Amino acid sequence: MKKTALLFLLFSCHLFAQQYDEACDKFSKINALLQQKHFKPKPLNDSLSAYVFNTIIDDLDENHVLFTETEYKALSVHRLKIDDYIQKTQCGFLGDFAKTYKTALLRRKKMVEEIQSEQLSYFTKDTIFYSKKAFPFINDVERIKRYYRKKITYDILEEIAETSSNKDSLLKVLPKLFQQTKSKVTDTYLCRINNLLNPAEGFENALFNRFFSVFCSYFDPHSTYFNYNEKSSFVSNISTQGYSLGLYVTTEDEENLVVEDVIPGGPSFKTRKIDKGDKIIRVAANGQDLTVSCATLQSVNTFLTSDTYKSVTLTLRKKDGTTTQVAVEKEVMKDDQNLVYYYILGKGDNKTGYLKIPSFYTDYDNPDGKGVAADAAAAVAKMEEQGIKGLIVDLQFNGGGSMDEVIQLCGMFINYGPVATLTDKDLQYNTIRDYNRGMIYSGPMVVLVNGYSASASEFFAGVMQDYNRAVIVGSTTHGKASMQNILPLTEKDENDFVKVTIDRFYRVSGKSAQYSGIVPDVNIPTLFDLLVQRESALPNALPNDSIPLKLRYAKLPELPIKEATSLSNERIKTNACFVAMQKLNDQIKKVYYEDRKKLPVTFNAIFNMVHSTDALYKDIKKIAETEQDIPVTGSYEAEGSPEFVKTVNEFKIKSIKTDPYIAEGINILHDLNKYKKH
Repeated sequence: MKKTALLFLLFSCHLFAQQYDEACDKFSKINALLQQKHFKPKPLNDSLSAYVFNTIIDDLDENHVLFTETEYKALSVHRLKIDDYIQKTQCGFLGDFAKTYKTALLRRKKMVEEIQSEQLSYFTKDTIFYSKKAFPFINDVERIKRYYRKKITYDILEEIAETSSNKDSLLKVLPKLFQQTKSKVTDTYLCRINNLLNPAEGFENALFNRFFSVFCSYFDPHSTYFNYNEKSSFVSNISTQGYSLGLYVTTEDEENLVVEDVIPGGPSFKTRKIDKGDKIIRVAANGQDLTVSCATLQSVNTFLTSDTYKSVTLTLRKKDGTTTQVAVEKEVMKDDQNLVYYYILGKGDNKTGYLKIPSFYTDYDNPDGKGVAADAAAAVAKMEEQGIKGLIVDLQFNGGGSMDEVIQLCGMFINYGPVATLTDKDLQYNTIRDYNRGMIYSGPMVVLVNGYSASASEFFAGVMQDYNRAVIVGSTTHGKASMQNILPLTEKDENDFVKVTIDRFYRVSGKSAQYSGIVPDVNIPTLFDLLVQRESALPNALPNDSIPLKLRYAKLPELPIKEATSLSNERIKTNACFVAMQKLNDQIKKVYYEDRKKLPVTFNAIFNMVHSTDALYKDIKKIAETEQDIPVTGSYEAEGSPEFVKTVNEFKIKSIKTDPYIAEGINILHDLNKYKKH
């Protein structure tokens, strides 16, 4: 028996040592790839080590209540040595992190289980402190447990408070609600801990992957490590098609996934067992399963979209409360949610074309397949047939995508000439030009952007602005003017990849939108804009700069743009909607940025805190749902049942009518047309 145990111990040690050797090999290959391909490679030194260590610690233990002070200090011996370990291929330090992290998670699990069986009070003498900085690590395990007890009590009371704005009605049934919600909250805590202890790729591999991604992010925020599933999921989000269950899903209460519709003829439809309104409780594939209510949306999305998980079993809660399991085999299907769509705004001689581009997708599996440029061209041609007098290109919330597609799209709206200059790590300039004379549409244009418009969206907006081709309207864009490529660690590697920043792009003027973003010609207040995390807020973001360029390009006359911009700015000053937005933003700033006082962990205090912003959010909702007087015609052709297609069109039309930036875009186009007639 002892011999068997000894053999098992030796085998386990050998297995772990092999894992660390493989991790070290990946570290070396990732570093070699980044040093060779990255636009601005950085040396392996103490600065890198400190960044990786600090970021990993904050990633694993954001509030400093998982690790004890002793555990943190033990791990801190590695803080300035990670670069040396990688260079010497000695990655045993990963074992220290894995062992300490697992021990801490198991300790947290035990604490939550103990708290679950305790009698908690909803009228305590405890208080919650708010801090923008993490608290110091502590050694007192009982003190850590008291924190969890206090936090769980807070979460229970907060969830109860959010169910109603009538305090008296909640107080009447508070004992019952408290016990029910306590069970739900503690179960969610335990489920999340178990997911961390038992991730799909294995505990050690999941931790190693975090290290790889953090290591890449030291070079810039857009360089990252992908395993096969992560790469597959990323590509599916910017592709025209991919492996799909044939379902549209939506989130409900930030916990549940609900089937919004079943696509006719798709794999889920063929089972005849999945209906609109079913709640997806669990997803399982390849021997792994996730409870949706406590898993991250990213991990659930991987199960739903990655081609690794082609056979997926869904556990559904039907409308009558019963649960059922349904096995679904994915098929390659078109992704409607990424695709371009259009509507005609207005009537008679004042028709405006509205072109929505959700992302700059392309057909990665078929070089000759259609991407966003071809789809946009077809849409514009159909709108021109209906006699539009102006065109709005909506890039709000468009995070980018294929650079080849946006280069083609730019060429469709200028006569000919340069559209950008790319530079690589050797600072060699490559000017990208549109050699095709003529435009698919030559009338007045407005381009809508916001803080979520990034990369390819900024590329397009910048070209239109530099050529005086369109009035750029909205709020300052994200500020990403870099290009990434997904590369395998080695030529034959099909499991490990790095998304690496290889180029920066500059506007035809030599200026860059990197870090600073595209500043609109017409800057309009945007609700919650101050909470948008732009490039300038990201660690290790590449700085803004410019390059000396003397490119010749034929700008359109500047005066019409200036005149329309001036008239728009005057309208905005007195526009009731935009004035109200600015006032609401001032209130939002106070809620999110002013220091918050310590809060008693009692039902009354938490209820009052939860509902202290009710009036503010009521005003926000009122503004967000106010419809403009915009006649909308046309129909978006989505896959799905007739009822679903009708619902999708109603939703998209409502989103147009409740978007004041579109309404102002129409006004600007009218001004441009008036100027043209003078």
